[in-house]
Amino acid sequence: MTSILIIALVALLIGLSKGGMGAVLAVLATPLLSQVMPVRDAISLALPLLIIADVFALRAFWKQWDMYYIKLLLPTSVIGILIGTYLLANLPDDVLRRLLGLFVLLFVVYKLFGDRLTRLAYQPRRWHGMLAGGIAGTGSAVANVGGPPFTIYLLLQKLPPLTFVGTTTLYFALVNLIKLPPLIAANIMDWNVIVGALWALPILPFGVWVGHKIVRRINQRTFELIMLAALTITALYLLFAPAS
Repeated sequence: MTSILIIALVALLIGLSKGGMGAVLAVLATPLLSQVMPVRDAISLALPLLIIADVFALRAFWKQWDMYYIKLLLPTSVIGILIGTYLLANLPDDVLRRLLGLFVLLFVVYKLFGDRLTRLAYQPRRWHGMLAGGIAGTGSAVANVGGPPFTIYLLLQKLPPLTFVGTTTLYFALVNLIKLPPLIAANIMDWNVIVGALWALPILPFGVWVGHKIVRRINQRTFELIMLAALTITALYLLFAPAS
């Protein structure tokens, strides 16, 4: 029963995230699922949910992206995905849990202090984007948390808000699709787990719809602080819970 509730909650959070309520919700997906299944199974289940939710997000922000940044970051992101997939396939589950906890804590730090980056006297360089793509690809493959390095880089580019969101949407839609073949080849995708959670798919568009409805009616900062507190607690549990 606990597994069913958590899978339903994760599907709702992913839908809400893609509906405009922020990346914090999507980052919660893998840590929450890892409470009721091995980390590899959690990632293999979260990925199809993210891919399906990406379809709705792409429709909402169609052609609002800047292809310059997609072309700059994607090649090194592929390298990062391969590195992250190798780590995912070869590290013990207890190590993966602690690595996941570390990634999540880094995300929390980014969300709390990342806005200060907009005040930096920044001079853009192509290699900055290539580095951000590699780190984002690795983090995305290992724990579905590639958002911070990508978002930090994009914040420094001073893009218009709609272009920012559209570029982020297309980038992660592509990254999620690119991650699928290596994960399948590494035998990480557990199709029994995925098929067993197909009942949760209708929750995704519902979450997107709800996200669109309420995103303008809540105090976004308060909401994100609550989610960050939940992420911090989950990350600390992953880091310091006794090894299984």
